[in-house]
Amino acid sequence: MQDKSQDKKDAPLRSDAQRNRERILHVALAELTCSADVPLSSIAKKAGVGQGTFYRNFPSRDALVLEVYRYEMQQVADAAPQLLETRAPEQALREWMDRLARFAMAKAGLADAMRRATSAPGGAAKPGHGPLSEAVALLLKANEEAGTIRPGMTPEDFILAIAGLWQIDPDSDWQARAGRLLDLVMDGLRAGAPGS
Repeated sequence: MQDKSQDKKDAPLRSDAQRNRERILHVALAELTCSADVPLSSIAKKAGVGQGTFYRNFPSRDALVLEVYRYEMQQVADAAPQLLETRAPEQALREWMDRLARFAMAKAGLADAMRRATSAPGGAAKPGHGPLSEAVALLLKANEEAGTIRPGMTPEDFILAIAGLWQIDPDSDWQARAGRLLDLVMDGLRAGAPGS
């Protein structure tokens, strides 16, 4: 006999429950980026949900912080195939890099909250970068097949090349600096491309 509580946990959320969850995540991202100490009740209120709904979705601050991070990372990763459907591979890669830069700056605002969530005794492990690596692999493969980048680039190479994003101060003119860095990375990827 199956455990009914497990079935309920694995069942997809109703559409209204999914909307509530996503609204909480959007509000939490904005609020936690401004202050790691924002009261959870304030996030619930701004999201337009009751305390019960909030805590049913996120039983603790750490659970909320980690899910905001995962959710944002997944949104960036999901953009890769969408961009490849409507853009040339090279344009899709560059636009995706801009989305990644915006994610990096939002994550910088969440850094304090993430540090607290993952460093507390018994705290959760920091989420991996699997979805981003898969998105990078997809974009690199499309560009390699199109001859727009040098062959043999790996997601690990790409992540190392853009690591400077996480060094940019989000309170500075980060968009201009990130744009210059990403243009430089694109130039490096194009060097030696068969189609150039």
